Amino acid sequence: MRVLAVVLLALSCAATAAAAGGGGGGAELPEFREAPAFRNGAACAGAPTIHIAMTLDATYLRGSLAGVLSVLRHAACPESISFHFLASSASPARRLASLRRALAAAFPTLSATVHRFDARLVRGKISSSVRRALDQPLNYARIYLADLLPRYVSRVLYLDSDLLVVDDVARLWATDLGPDAALAAPEYCHANFASYFTDAFWRRPEYASVFANRTRAPCYFNTGVMVIDLDRWRAGGYTAKLEYWMEVQKQEARIYELGSLPPFLLVFAGEVKAVEHRWNQHGLGGDNVAGQCRELHPGPVSLLHWSGKGKPWLRLDAGRACPLDALWAPYDLLRRHGARDDLLAAVA
Repeated sequence: MRVLAVVLLALSCAATAAAAGGGGGGAELPEFREAPAFRNGAACAGAPTIHIAMTLDATYLRGSLAGVLSVLRHAACPESISFHFLASSASPARRLASLRRALAAAFPTLSATVHRFDARLVRGKISSSVRRALDQPLNYARIYLADLLPRYVSRVLYLDSDLLVVDDVARLWATDLGPDAALAAPEYCHANFASYFTDAFWRRPEYASVFANRTRAPCYFNTGVMVIDLDRWRAGGYTAKLEYWMEVQKQEARIYELGSLPPFLLVFAGEVKAVEHRWNQHGLGGDNVAGQCRELHPGPVSLLHWSGKGKPWLRLDAGRACPLDALWAPYDLLRRHGARDDLLAAVA
């Protein structure tokens, strides 16, 4: 009986943690608190609209809401920001309605639109990777931003749902893409670029030659923070080019292991407009297997990104937080009944 009690207790704790993390296909979503209202000042008159795209699903909802709060908290003109949330068409209507209610509860006056991403677009194109989360269709929605967003949106800032912005996002939005670039992002040229592709890729000259005529030597960049010129994207047919490499991976040879990232490298590496590293202090979630704790990279910080397996809300709930997870905690809008809102007050 004692063993049974321990097992039941463990199952109960696991269910509680899953609910708090926003996971679970059929579970009800947790409740979220209303965030402080952030308003434009007089100096914002005539400020351009900043368009930000993020995904919206049950698993990462808690991270998405924290990310939105961080953007608004540090923006000089928060009411000039328009959010575009990408939600899977495969989600039941009831779940989508719950996601909308959670968003509205946390941000009643937010300028936001939910766009349905048709998961059938990537059916048959996704191959298994090193981490199951990377294989979800919504992880590929960023490839279709030019089709999902209205034509009047000519530029968009794509942000992952496991990050915090701790600077005025208008500075990133104002990135000069130059005369030709369709995409800007921080590059990491010290990384071993060859390791992002398999030996099978490098053995095939018809594959490896894709990098031969790039403007610069190809470098790794993280697709969780991107400034995209959608007009240039459409003119360049980049969605089809990304789909081509997904089909090669699925039908011809296994040329990579990391979900939606390698197709972006294959299409854009060497043609990316470089952004300061401060705008993507990535890897705070550790690697894709262990999710171990990591420290910040040297230099100034404008954006903290928990890319990797370890997510701050899950580690905090489990009592195994890494030191930097404490920076995420004040932006957590999860309602804990009976708990005080001292942390939320810290970002008001």
